Amino acid sequence: MSTPDPAEEFVFLLARHERMLRAYVYALVPHAQDSDDILQEAKVRMWRAFGQFQAGTNFAAWSRKVAFHQVLSYRKRRKRDRLDFSDEFINAVAGEQETSADHFEQREKALQVCITKLPEDHREVLHLRYSEGLSLEAMADKLKRTVAALYRQLSRVRHVLHECVTKSLNRLPDHDYPAA
Repeated sequence: MSTPDPAEEFVFLLARHERMLRAYVYALVPHAQDSDDILQEAKVRMWRAFGQFQAGTNFAAWSRKVAFHQVLSYRKRRKRDRLDFSDEFINAVAGEQETSADHFEQREKALQVCITKLPEDHREVLHLRYSEGLSLEAMADKLKRTVAALYRQLSRVRHVLHECVTKSLNRLPDHDYPAA
């Protein structure tokens, strides 16, 4: 059995969690350009420290911690800025983001399970709309259906998925997450 290439594993994990990581940094730093710079620095730090990451553990939590330390470094460099947030505020936002990120991961896992339970035609409509990004008009042309019929079907599917995800999350033993 071959050992996975660390570079490939890093790229895979980073790509999977990049949206969450970007939102995390943006929540902590008010200026988009600064957030982009911090995120880039955090990615470089993660790459350099990836050998210390324990495979099979929570990459999202590890990457948030690296990013958080980059935010703190940024804040030290920018101490002269009078419009800067206090350390208490940054810590409070980071804590909220951590809780929200965990909740989002639980919801995302539940959603994936619920999608697999849908009939094939419903999964196809979801795929066309959200993975391929087709408009209802383009979907109607492709599937030879009316826009109104697709709109109703998508509404029903969204409702079914919402109910399924809600039930799945309510069955979790430790569900002290914030309401969606």
